[in-house]
Amino acid sequence: MSASASRSGVRSSFSTGAVTTYQLGAEALWEPDLWGRVRRSVEAATATEQASAAEIESARLSAQAALVQNYFSLRIIDAQRDLLVNTVEAFQRSFDLTRNRYESGVAAKVDIVQADVQLKGAQAQLIDIGIDRARFEHAIALLVGEPASTFAVPPAALIAKRLNLPPGLPSELLERRPDIAAQERNIAAANARIGVAQAAFYPSLSLSGSVGLRNSILGDLISAPSRIWALGTGLAQTLFDGGARKAVSQQAIAAYDIEVALYRQTVLLAFQEVEDQLATLRILEEEAKLQVALVRAARLAAELVTNQYRAGVVSFLNVINAQTTALNAERNALNLEGRRLAAMVLLVKALGGGWMADAVR
Repeated sequence: MSASASRSGVRSSFSTGAVTTYQLGAEALWEPDLWGRVRRSVEAATATEQASAAEIESARLSAQAALVQNYFSLRIIDAQRDLLVNTVEAFQRSFDLTRNRYESGVAAKVDIVQADVQLKGAQAQLIDIGIDRARFEHAIALLVGEPASTFAVPPAALIAKRLNLPPGLPSELLERRPDIAAQERNIAAANARIGVAQAAFYPSLSLSGSVGLRNSILGDLISAPSRIWALGTGLAQTLFDGGARKAVSQQAIAAYDIEVALYRQTVLLAFQEVEDQLATLRILEEEAKLQVALVRAARLAAELVTNQYRAGVVSFLNVINAQTTALNAERNALNLEGRRLAAMVLLVKALGGGWMADAVR
């Protein structure tokens, strides 16, 4: 809508004077989407927006997986700390036993020195493990957006259920992976841009119209005789562009081919990640069974050797070896549990968040 007033003068040999013209009107310009250029442009923009939303979900899933991994690692550290606390107490009892035997004239001086070295070594490990705990605690603080200096996770026991995987995971689960969804939307956007580039080869038609009122007398402006209107069409076509439109079209097709190749690579990588973690969980499960048996045997060996030392049958070096073997076996068992939990988290991430049938889209 527009309104204007103008005053013009005419001077000639026949007449002189000035005329004031008042005008009130509206104009419109419309370009019909004959070749789908506008429609395809909207499709490309919509697909790009959806791809961006999927990329945000991918980043969120990665952050959640990192948070869970760091939390499990923290709980494994807590379990190792409890193990070292119990080990220090056990080594303290061994040291007290050795000292009593030495004071009774049964044990040698070297036994006390070895027991003291063993005890202090375990105490040093107990202190050193605090570094790893602080590191994982600070990583969790970063992921939840809290200052590391004021954030704290109290020690607690590790409670984690084992995964009950179905016998066959459907491949449709991978369709909800955010990275695959984002790449699929990128393909849709690239395909729409091909349509936009091809539409440039066709002429563009524009329709224009105007309606309004015009009069030289302001009081008679809004009256029927003052009405004016106009309709018009415009057709534009580029006759020669030096191959620019063809190059743009070929570029759009090449970009589409790239997105298709990236989509295929993303899908293959997703299958690889799932298979990797399934194999890891299966192998770690078998290894954990053997490790549990090893821990039981190492504990029994340490107990038997300690009793033999009390009876004066073996030297304290045998006790040290047996206790060290038992400690290493238990720490390795905890490390295996940590690796199993990490593989579990990575499997959930590789499946796009889980494997429930009702979650497949």
